[in-house]
Amino acid sequence: MTPALLEHLAAALAGTPAVPLCVAFSGGPDSTALLHALTQLPMARERGLRALHVDHGLNADSHAWAEHCQRLCASLDMPCAVLRVQVETHRGEGLEAAARRARYAAFEQNLGEGEWLLLAHHRDDQAETVLLKLLRGAGPEGLGGMRERRALGKGQLWRPVLALSRAQLRAHVEAHGLPCIDDPSNADARLSRNYLRHDILPRLVAHWPQATDSILHSATLSQAAADTLRAQWLPAFTRLHDAGNGSLAMPDWLALPPALREPLLDHWLHRRGLPAPTAAQRQQIERQCQARPGRTPCISWAGAELRIWKARLWALPPQPPIDPAWHCEWRGEPLVLPDGGLLRLSDPAARLPEPLHVRLRRGGEHLKPAGDAHTRELRDLFQQGELPPWQRLACPLLYADGELVAVADRWLSARGEALFSVAASRPEWRPGA
Repeated sequence: MTPALLEHLAAALAGTPAVPLCVAFSGGPDSTALLHALTQLPMARERGLRALHVDHGLNADSHAWAEHCQRLCASLDMPCAVLRVQVETHRGEGLEAAARRARYAAFEQNLGEGEWLLLAHHRDDQAETVLLKLLRGAGPEGLGGMRERRALGKGQLWRPVLALSRAQLRAHVEAHGLPCIDDPSNADARLSRNYLRHDILPRLVAHWPQATDSILHSATLSQAAADTLRAQWLPAFTRLHDAGNGSLAMPDWLALPPALREPLLDHWLHRRGLPAPTAAQRQQIERQCQARPGRTPCISWAGAELRIWKARLWALPPQPPIDPAWHCEWRGEPLVLPDGGLLRLSDPAARLPEPLHVRLRRGGEHLKPAGDAHTRELRDLFQQGELPPWQRLACPLLYADGELVAVADRWLSARGEALFSVAASRPEWRPGA
């Protein structure tokens, strides 16, 4: 028999370091059970137990839900911080994925040094996750489901009730008469996880009573396999990855066996804050790696773009549309560019003796770099300087009296050198991607 929630948590806490604890508290039944049970354990309170509630602002009642969470925490004599986030869907992700990204970013930013964030994911959530990963064509890492512990920000993420069932958590809620939030989106069968939870898994269990146990056993084996493979692909990642520009050596990556190639790609993407591709998109990436020299293939999926250039793989968030007519005046203050990049001076306190006009490439620009005997076309400078093609349209061009005097911080004319010399500072450009 699985131990009761309090006994299970007491045993789990006894086997972990005495680190600060923080509960991700949505106000739903599962996190309410976890939160309440922890407050009943002195060893949890002694670790500075607190709660974090994320208000996504996606429901008209979200502020009321935040107030509910604060009231319940106050009744339990436990601090609760409300984190209000902006869910951005411009990256092409679905609403669920965008909300999850915003939520975990908020958790990461608010987690203290060495603090552990406790989530109420249970064995039924794990079974749903494994099935979702299977349907998306995942390998051993994905089929292993959620890890009980992993690094997060300055601390760790911990799922202490992953071995317990939803019914056990709900039984705790009912036994103590705990008030819970009923989020109507949890009943929306249009969402993949809800469809599995309400329609598919009950049918599987009705036909195969051991279905959940079997799925979780396979997940355990998959995690073990993933750990074994990691010992092989992680050294390869170190060899293939350029820490300076974040790219991967394409031919060496393609030469790896699929069992190493796929998790290495996912690891690289996740390090860059990007989602992994589907099985079909992976096949497309591998096909495009065979493209003729001189081409710059781009494979896109929700939340990410992968480009192949100079025999390397480059991963970026989706690029925002850029207005080529954008322009402004600049004296050296930090200037946010249309792609999210930044133009500034190396000395933050410095200012230019006269304002420069900043605009983007429109075609046909020329510059005579200081010390160069020849005037160069901007296209040639970009090619010689190996500026990635996706950065060229957003590269800031600096003009004085209609004359191009600097191309970001890459090339300056003699007049540009003189202008920045007077300011005793240099331009610095940080591209948006």
